Amino acid sequence: MSLEVPVTDSESVFPPAGRPRTHTPSFLQHIYQCLSVLALAVACYFVISHFFLQSVRVVGLSMIPTLHDSQHYLLNRWVYYFRSPHRSDVVVLRDPSDNGFSVKRIIAAAGDSVYLKEGNVYVNGRKLDEPYLSAGTSTFTYLKFKNELVMCGKDQYFVLGDNRENSVDSRAYGPVPRRNILGLIVP
Repeated sequence: MSLEVPVTDSESVFPPAGRPRTHTPSFLQHIYQCLSVLALAVACYFVISHFFLQSVRVVGLSMIPTLHDSQHYLLNRWVYYFRSPHRSDVVVLRDPSDNGFSVKRIIAAAGDSVYLKEGNVYVNGRKLDEPYLSAGTSTFTYLKFKNELVMCGKDQYFVLGDNRENSVDSRAYGPVPRRNILGLIVP
């Protein structure tokens, strides 16, 4: 049995003395490399901001005292790929009334019932404890749901702003579908 070893041109492996073997990239290769790095950076930014984390700025007063107008927060977009939204999560959602973005707190989830009575919120017949509200905050209903028990259907969530007197929320447009919830605010 014989072993064959390929013979190579010694000059291609070892350049002659006094003449170093170098390869200088052309100007076009430099441009191509820079454009490739830029394209990868932009792609990474869009993937991270669309699926993982995104910076958001709160506009408005509907979440005072929890979140403040013009403040920046992180939006955790990936958490709801692993779990469903929970009661008391503060979320960014696509607002059903104007198709814009808004920040609200989840009060009730799929299968829960919500009833607003005498300035209080009742979920599944029990008065909701809301330590995140300013002292003396009352929750009154709009005419749409006056004296009415609201049921959250499959994949629906009842959301309210923490500043109840200055918030357009599920009291106006009813429960929101899961597909409208974009992610969880990280204060």
